[in-house]
Amino acid sequence: MQKLAHNLAFLLLVGFLAFIPASAQSGSFIISQHGHSVGVASFNFTSTPRGYGSTSVVRLAMQGLDYALSKSELLSPDNRLRHVQLSATVNSSAVNVTAAPDAAQFLLNISANGRSSTTRLAFHPGAVFLPDFDPGALETLLALAVTRNNAGLWAIIPKQAGSQIGSIAPIQLATYADEQGILDGKPVPVHHLVATIAGDATDLFSGPENQLLQAELPQQGFALVRKGFVLTPPAKPGAPPAAPPDSGPPPTQQ
Repeated sequence: MQKLAHNLAFLLLVGFLAFIPASAQSGSFIISQHGHSVGVASFNFTSTPRGYGSTSVVRLAMQGLDYALSKSELLSPDNRLRHVQLSATVNSSAVNVTAAPDAAQFLLNISANGRSSTTRLAFHPGAVFLPDFDPGALETLLALAVTRNNAGLWAIIPKQAGSQIGSIAPIQLATYADEQGILDGKPVPVHHLVATIAGDATDLFSGPENQLLQAELPQQGFALVRKGFVLTPPAKPGAPPAAPPDSGPPPTQQ
């Protein structure tokens, strides 16, 4: 009986922690490439009468890529997407996106390069709106992963996909052995997940309250690291690609 009570208390605690990241968390991150800082990002979650509000800000500046993003979301009490408003600039080109469930579909309205378009995607309740370098989206993914037992997760990707802007892809999550880190000067256990989306793998490192601590992104050598956090030992970012002989300077990133 005592063991049963302990297990029940543990399950209740896990259920409670599943909602903490999307209801009472905020975080600031350094964006790096091959260990060199190239930008910053942050997110903030607040409670609303109908669930949660989420905001994300990203700023990245490097040779060949000048990227800024501002995103606000409304989420249901169980972290389901209700509405997204995104504004971004990529190398001085402006992009604006609104997204929301519409009956059995997700409806994306996109304005880019002076043109407006509408994209309809299949509806999935475990979907995350996932722009590049957005720590708030990854935080929501971690929360959904707990509540949905790592299953039924999808990524809405606001990028060009063939003839349309925007696509949706399943997220496969794999759990790896826990690691260790230091957060604000104190040792902390670190959970390690790998999310595979459209063939690209993202390593996610989270803390005991399921908060995002670090992400190793599929883009070459990029990482998001929460300010004040150090993974011990550190993850090894991908090495820069070797240029072929006599190939001249490497191409700029798109």
